[in-house]
Amino acid sequence: MTVSHYVEAPRRYSPEPGDPPSVFLAGGISDCPDWQRKAAEALRDLVVFNPRRAGFDLSDPAASEAQIAWEFHHLRLADVTLFWFPASDPAVTTQPITLYELGAAAATPDRLIAVGVDPGYPRATDVRCQLALVRPDLSVHDTLPTTVAAARAALNG
Repeated sequence: MTVSHYVEAPRRYSPEPGDPPSVFLAGGISDCPDWQRKAAEALRDLVVFNPRRAGFDLSDPAASEAQIAWEFHHLRLADVTLFWFPASDPAVTTQPITLYELGAAAATPDRLIAVGVDPGYPRATDVRCQLALVRPDLSVHDTLPTTVAAARAALNG
């Protein structure tokens, strides 16, 4: 990966003066395509926080607690959070953790977020309707590239 500052869980990041702005990649991980790789490559000039990591053992409670703590820390550290809801099988996952994280971020008016929903995501209507109520000025995008562009635009004010 040719990303200048690529930070993948569980590695911790400490900002230094002169670092570029940072973006957290929030979205489906389990039973979802690796969309984070594409987003990280498109954002290679920024600091990218990627919660998806190789070899994560969901059955290990200690690993899960460490992952949650890593995400909590880096979500708050990021200058902007990019939410992407990839298409998924509703019988397998609706990405409940991402929905929770989006609700928390959307309810924080000064939090910079960019949101995208693949048309094949089973709760796309819910994401759009909820965001229209709490953040009526926020567009919800249909593709990962337009969501990446919205994250960049949010950083540029």
